[in-house]
Amino acid sequence: MRILIDTNVVLDVLMARRPHVDHALAVFALVDSGRVRGVLGATTITTVFYLAAKGVGVAQARTHVRSLLELFDVASVDRAVLVAALDAGFDDFEDGVLHEAGVVAGVDAIVSRDGAGFASASLPVFTPAAFLAAVRGDLR
Repeated sequence: MRILIDTNVVLDVLMARRPHVDHALAVFALVDSGRVRGVLGATTITTVFYLAAKGVGVAQARTHVRSLLELFDVASVDRAVLVAALDAGFDDFEDGVLHEAGVVAGVDAIVSRDGAGFASASLPVFTPAAFLAAVRGDLR
């Protein structure tokens, strides 16, 4: 199974945001173990770098991004993805871009804490907790 992980879940891990970090870390652990394949949108990588550089400096931001690139595949964002996102009916353009990048990348689902932002999604959208429960049920 391939999942696209929303930026908010990545930031939960990198910023240790309570109470969300534990479920987000468990999703990362599933990716790290190879039980699922994780995908990040290219825009997630740029957002993480920007925020990390402001918070912990450029050197540490590069370290964070390198770690993410070692663990996750990257869904490309090109003109076709951006146009599809504009036409997809999402209220939040960023969510539309991630969704359309995920569609092109062939992901099976999106993991996000912002289910409402993905109301127009054609892909299944899970919170981290719901995804963990679903995967654990499939693996029994």
